[in-house]
Amino acid sequence: MIESKNQSFFPNRFDCVVVGAGHAGSEAAYISSKGGARTLLITMNLDTIGQMSCNPAIGGIAKGHMVREVDALGGIMGKMIDNTGIQFKMLNTSKGPSVWAPRAQAEKKEYQLKVKHTLEAEKNLSIRQDTVEELIIENDQVIGVRTGRGFEIFTNHVILTTGTFLSSLVHIGTYQNENGRMCEPTVKGLSKSLAKYNLKLGRLKTGTPPRIHKNSVDLSVLTIQEGDSNPSPFLFPQIRLLENKFLVSLLIRMLRLTNSFMKI
Repeated sequence: MIESKNQSFFPNRFDCVVVGAGHAGSEAAYISSKGGARTLLITMNLDTIGQMSCNPAIGGIAKGHMVREVDALGGIMGKMIDNTGIQFKMLNTSKGPSVWAPRAQAEKKEYQLKVKHTLEAEKNLSIRQDTVEELIIENDQVIGVRTGRGFEIFTNHVILTTGTFLSSLVHIGTYQNENGRMCEPTVKGLSKSLAKYNLKLGRLKTGTPPRIHKNSVDLSVLTIQEGDSNPSPFLFPQIRLLENKFLVSLLIRMLRLTNSFMKI
C-alpha cells in the first residue's frame, strides 16, 4: 500500500474521491457512500456545500424531468427541493403532457443547509475542506489526488465535479478577476494536471442574475406570477406539500439597451 508522505490523523485512502460539492458533487458523494463505498468529498469551503450560486430554482424546461430521474436513481435533489421550495409551477401546460416541465423556486439558504446536513449525516462519507491541484497517475491509471495543502489521498476512483472553479474568470462589465464564484478563488493546478495527460480543456460561459436590493425596486409595477394551487412535488412517491410557505414570483424584463451592452 502506498502511504502519504504527510503525517495526518485524517485517513489517506478511500474507495472514491469526489472533487467539488455543488449539485453534481453532492449527488455523486451521496450515492457513492450509500452504495457502501468509503467516500471522500473535497470542497473549498465547508459552508458552501450545495450552494445555489445562480438562479435559486430546481427543474424547468429540459431540466425538470432530470430531477425526477435523479430521484429515481436514489439521489437527493428532489427531496431537498420538496422540503425547501417556496413556489412550485408546472411549465408548458398549454401544450401536451409530454413537454410539461416541473419547476420550483427554493429558499436558497435553507436548500443549501439541507444538502449540507444530509451529507454530514452519511456514515460512509468524509468531507474535507481543501482543493485538489493534481491527479496522481501511474501506468495510465489514476491512483489518487494531491491537494492544495500538500496531502496525497489515494483512491482508484476520482469524480471531478468542479463546476466554474477551474482557471476561471468573473466578468462584471469591463472588470475581470480570477474567481470561481464572486470573491472565491479559482483553482489553476488541476487544469494543468488534466492538460498534462492530454485531456482537452475548453471554456464555457455562464450568466448570473444580478443581486438587486429590494428597496431599490418599485415592486408595484412588476407582474405577479403565482405558483400552482395544487403543486406537483419532485419526490416519488409524491407527497403533499403541506408545510412549505409559498411565495409569489415577480417578473421583470431586461431592456433592449441593457441587452445590447451584454453583447459587446
